[in-house]
Amino acid sequence: MSGAFVYISNAESREIGVYGLDSASGDLIHIESVPVSGNVFPLAVSPDRRFLYAALRTEPFTVVSFAIDASTGRLTELGRAPLPDSMAYISTDRSGRYLLAASYPGSKLSVSPSGAHGFVQPPQSVLRTELNAHCVIADASNRFVFCSTLGSDVVMQFRFDAATGVLTANAPATVKVAPGAGPRHLALHPNNHYVYLLNELDASLYAFEMDPVAGTLQELQTVSAQPLEPLEKPAAADLHLTPNGAFIYASVRASNTLAAFRVDSETGRLESAGQYATEEMPRGFNIDPYGRYLICVGQRSHSATVYAIEQETGALAALRSYPVGQSPNWVEIVRLP
Repeated sequence: MSGAFVYISNAESREIGVYGLDSASGDLIHIESVPVSGNVFPLAVSPDRRFLYAALRTEPFTVVSFAIDASTGRLTELGRAPLPDSMAYISTDRSGRYLLAASYPGSKLSVSPSGAHGFVQPPQSVLRTELNAHCVIADASNRFVFCSTLGSDVVMQFRFDAATGVLTANAPATVKVAPGAGPRHLALHPNNHYVYLLNELDASLYAFEMDPVAGTLQELQTVSAQPLEPLEKPAAADLHLTPNGAFIYASVRASNTLAAFRVDSETGRLESAGQYATEEMPRGFNIDPYGRYLICVGQRSHSATVYAIEQETGALAALRSYPVGQSPNWVEIVRLP
């Protein structure tokens, strides 16, 4: 099989589903289900694609490190390390030497070093954030970090020392969005010039220009991921760009829809490319490394749908739905070597 490996968190069944994605057909082939000891939610993959990290949101709050078998996609647990709270989001810095984690209930941001063999260690630092930290990402230069905080309606801006893992507040320290918007997930354009923010409470989608020297954000545009008939409580969830940066997609849980937008790589601005029905309560989705397929999971439907992405328009064509574990919520896709 040529294609990619797919990893799906299933919170209620406490397992990570491992699948092969066929690049020619878009078929998902189940490889194994790896049990974990708690409600598994966010996942992250190391930049070299050798390791998968999974955060457990039941006590004891833990990150589990796995080695990825490059030929089969199977996971081998390397070890576990404590996290300071229930983490809504985890990601690595661009070197893979540090795991960044954002806690929604604890309003915390932690930095954990990763050993030479991919095993994440206990946190070396824990920072207080604005209210309800929901996402944390590093820019492509690995000099800046952004953290969305749903309860404070701001994106926090940090300088990042890649040698030591130390975060310090940038100037300004925050960027505001509309009151009550509820910043949730961030996505970085592959050209490292633009950052996009999906807000949970009103389903607005912000486009920001990033100053490559200062590492600060400037608002460019706001569009809506709401369905054609807007909802009072849309509960927008996940956000991803295609690898070439041509399209961006946002999931909205209350309407069970995916909103698609064309991205102007010269200006960073967005233009609607349609709305698509999807799984029930689409908390998580992702796009394969070649930009051909989108895989979306339904937290209430307990299944995943694979879509083909039309390369010129960004339109989604549903191919097939697959049963997965209980309460799937996160998708990571890893290119085969």
